[in-house]
Amino acid sequence: MARILVTGSAQGIGAQTARDLTALGHQVVVHGRDSTRADAALAEVPDAEAVVAGDLSSLASVRELAAAARHAGPFDAVIHNAALGPEQDAPVITEDGLERLFQVNVVAPYVLTCLMPLSPRMVYIGSDAHRYGRADLGAPGPDWTGHQAYADSKLLLQMWVFELAASATHAAINVVHPGWVQTAMGGPNATLPLREGTDTPVWMATSDDDLALGSGAFVHRRAQEDVNPATLDHDQRAAVVAHLEEITGLVLPTS
Repeated sequence: MARILVTGSAQGIGAQTARDLTALGHQVVVHGRDSTRADAALAEVPDAEAVVAGDLSSLASVRELAAAARHAGPFDAVIHNAALGPEQDAPVITEDGLERLFQVNVVAPYVLTCLMPLSPRMVYIGSDAHRYGRADLGAPGPDWTGHQAYADSKLLLQMWVFELAASATHAAINVVHPGWVQTAMGGPNATLPLREGTDTPVWMATSDDDLALGSGAFVHRRAQEDVNPATLDHDQRAAVVAHLEEITGLVLPTS
């Protein structure tokens, strides 16, 4: 059985993913943004082996989370699930001087990836919203909206993840779209029950199917789907990675 870290596992897709994995007999480490949310994660996933804490809206806290995760590892798979949704009325600037949606959804998983050993399987929870995202690395403008910023963040996440997949060819590195799932983030109008949303992330972390063992795919319902063309543009991806390197001082691993 595998040892798997699931970030953002105090509720919703992350908690159900962790429960599904423990039910399959895997050793699971859960995560919450602070001690209260870490306790909530353990309550949601009582069979979890351990819990780590760290706030993705603080670069200092993400570094502490990476250290705790390294101590709890190594992992056969990491599921980067923690993220913010689009329901934000205006830009929020963090203590690090970054817009919060961008920091939590793009920068924080980048930092975690850089500061942890690269696992054989890396699963990043994305969204089909990336298809109308823009690869915009500028500061928030007057036309900023939460929904566009969310779409942009999911595109930027996917771009650097695909760049990682292109260079770290020994690992299975992929992005999964769980669908519009009935969670607090998905809202009351979401169409999919929770267990349908967690099926593909669990499958990608554990299956011996060629797609799950491959790399550089955007996956929904256990099938590869088309992506925003920017995802496949090496020069645009490299620009995103260079920007993240400048912000964090960290370089993506290749081994």
